[in-house]
Amino acid sequence: MSKFPPSRFLSSNPSHPARGVARRQALAVIAGGIGGVIASGLRPARAGDIRAGAFSFEKPEGGTLPLEAYAGRPILIVNTATACGYAGQFTGLQALWTRFGERGLTVIAVPSPDFGNQEPLDGLAIAEAARKNHGVTFPVTAKTHVRGPAAHPFYRWAAAEKPGNTPNWNFHKYLIDRDGSLIGAFPSPVEPSDPRIVTAIANALPAA
Repeated sequence: MSKFPPSRFLSSNPSHPARGVARRQALAVIAGGIGGVIASGLRPARAGDIRAGAFSFEKPEGGTLPLEAYAGRPILIVNTATACGYAGQFTGLQALWTRFGERGLTVIAVPSPDFGNQEPLDGLAIAEAARKNHGVTFPVTAKTHVRGPAAHPFYRWAAAEKPGNTPNWNFHKYLIDRDGSLIGAFPSPVEPSDPRIVTAIANALPAA
């Protein structure tokens, strides 16, 4: 099986009727059934009020990684796989973390088995492989589903926000703004060093 994705072409037109319907349906599901993952103490949220800070990921060593811990900072969230043909992008993601981390950027890797089952490792072994092979020092979550009915609530929310820009393979990238809104989605072939990603991150950071 190829380590790279099959060719797929999805409409990115935000006015496309199907996208509007998909977003309304997904937001309704999230607003109605996501209460258990919204951080304790937050008021019940309407669909349009939900922000990334409402979600948490599991840590491979146990415990949770709440996105609200990064409130006021942009976050680049990437579904990864250590055996994927795009795994070299770990190095580029680390370069972004090194370049922009002191200014506030957070990069989070979300290992997933959803595309070609190209994440054969489990638990802390995933983060260790990323560190050993690509020098990764940014946070790596526990293995997580990012599509389909078992998708993590963050990915269900993101799919509702940008239904034409959901993960179709490993190393899809979501950019969260400082206010917790979803402001960018970049497909797998777009390298972390691509000017579109670098510019979007720079624009989301406070002025130097």
